[in-house]
Amino acid sequence: MKKKHPHKKKVSFTKKWSAKLHLWFGLSVGIIVFIVSLTGTLYVFKDEIQNSLRKEAMYVKEITASPLSIAILKEKVSLELNEKFPLNAVEISLDKNRSYRFSYYEKNKKGWNYFEEVKINKLVYVDQYTGKILAVYNEKYNFFNILKYIHWSLLLNSEWGKYVVGIPTVLFIFMLITGIVLWWPKNKKARKGRFWFSWENVKTWKRKNYDLHNVLGFYASFFALLISITGIYFAYPYVKNTFNLALSGSLEQPKEKEIKSPDSLMAKNPSVYDLTAQETRKLYAHSSSFRIPLNGKNKKGKELKNIPVTIYGEEGRFSERSSLVFDNYSGKLLAEKPHQKLNNAEKYANANYDIHTGSYFGLFGKILWFITGLICTSLPVTGFLVWWGKQKKQGKKI
Repeated sequence: MKKKHPHKKKVSFTKKWSAKLHLWFGLSVGIIVFIVSLTGTLYVFKDEIQNSLRKEAMYVKEITASPLSIAILKEKVSLELNEKFPLNAVEISLDKNRSYRFSYYEKNKKGWNYFEEVKINKLVYVDQYTGKILAVYNEKYNFFNILKYIHWSLLLNSEWGKYVVGIPTVLFIFMLITGIVLWWPKNKKARKGRFWFSWENVKTWKRKNYDLHNVLGFYASFFALLISITGIYFAYPYVKNTFNLALSGSLEQPKEKEIKSPDSLMAKNPSVYDLTAQETRKLYAHSSSFRIPLNGKNKKGKELKNIPVTIYGEEGRFSERSSLVFDNYSGKLLAEKPHQKLNNAEKYANANYDIHTGSYFGLFGKILWFITGLICTSLPVTGFLVWWGKQKKQGKKI
């Protein structure tokens, strides 16, 4: 028979409902939290691993002569690869020993999964001095890209698949908060065993598993909350709008004004891309790289009236971004928006990806995010084992 405990202390209302919500949410979305945490953890050191594997394609022997025209290089790549889709963009490093990176990217918005949605995603490394193609990588089937889209949408269409991940992420945020509430000790005496493992006299794996879930979960919770919130920032407009309002006093970020080309009646200058590259190098000589669209469309497939150039301040980071707009026909500079002149909401929008992946805080941040990700991956497993152990124990009682 089940023993009665007449003097057992009553559990507070807050802890009682925190326990219920923590359990219900954990059982309902635990498997998705496990997948999303694992893929995110494996993605953290993507740049370091990929750059190491592609080192030979990334670097060229600098020649004293000037690089070949972007138009000539574009034509050469198009003829050699003979793809049915046009080249999308070129990314040029300010380091003269780094090769140019031409990209193909085309989406089918009606595709129900990642492989149907992405028609083509290729990266072509080209020696800008000789025109030689150094390497071609099919990014559509790249390990890290597949990881990213599992993390983002479980390989479902990115427009609605993000909610399949986004909803469990919101529930995971509640699990983290309720987990902190459940962990919080009532007094100093109870606090001693909450900050680290006390396994001197512990022999059962159940107790060790409980401590792993409890202690590691507590330490990871605060970083995991930051990672989760920056994750749903991408998925939900109202989250982004809340950040905009808090940082800059407006729900919407300033919209880019469409600049009419003053030289639209002119014949297009064949060196227009080289003129934009030359001016960008001059204005942002201390930046890392810049990206020029080549097919007259932005990343979302919208037609471009001019040539917007995106400048990246640091290698492997997107937070310090500036932009220039050039005339599509003459290559004249029409507008400039340096990083320093962005409002707080715009600066945060550029930094959110780096914060989410840990790169914003350098190598230390990536290591910390990696450890946090491993712990988050373990929480659904250790949590399920805690619940399963209780179910088995209750099943033995008569």
